[in-house]
Amino acid sequence: MTTKLFSGPLSMFGAKVQIAALEKNIPFELAMVPFDRDDNYSPKHPEVLRINPKAQVPVLIDGDLELFDSTQIFEYLEDRHPEPPLWPREPAARARARQLEHKSDEVFFPQVIRLFGLQQAMQSQPAIEACAACARFYGQLDTLLGDGRAYLAGGYTYADIAFYMAHVFADRKGAGMTAQTPRLVAWRDRTGERPAVRAVVGAMMDFLASQGRPVPVFLQR
Repeated sequence: MTTKLFSGPLSMFGAKVQIAALEKNIPFELAMVPFDRDDNYSPKHPEVLRINPKAQVPVLIDGDLELFDSTQIFEYLEDRHPEPPLWPREPAARARARQLEHKSDEVFFPQVIRLFGLQQAMQSQPAIEACAACARFYGQLDTLLGDGRAYLAGGYTYADIAFYMAHVFADRKGAGMTAQTPRLVAWRDRTGERPAVRAVVGAMMDFLASQGRPVPVFLQR
């Protein structure tokens, strides 16, 4: 059975799925759709249009199963390929990790989206408010890491994958981490050293560099 993933060179959500598949050692065929300089993709791939009513990547085809939405794909991958686990085994711990992944996508990342198109107006009120909201979220996660845990939910999970990618885009748009959250910066560096993360994010940064676009400082090494 062939597994095929439709993503894009600047798809944050597609990168989440790529990283998860690599972490689980799942063989897959990667189909990259084109992205423009505004982080949108065009032309739309016909398979993406057919499968996803939102016309967005990622889209996963696994045999006769067709899925969209990175979180839904996470759940399927965990059921289909339980080892190595990327959700905690214990129900309450799993629920907390799932909530962290949800907050990354639905609480933190919407603030990053507000910064799209404001790169020349970072002193505007909307940009200042979005950056402040990101900083507050960083502070909450830094506190969460204060009990000595290595990753956001204890062990490495989908929550780490989701927030790492969301932060990459936050940094690109002017809302990066600072020395005010040292535990979270250490978490970022630790997560970024994982081979699956390095492979996917490295390719994304190579794409940005090939277009003469800025690469976050923490990813330039």
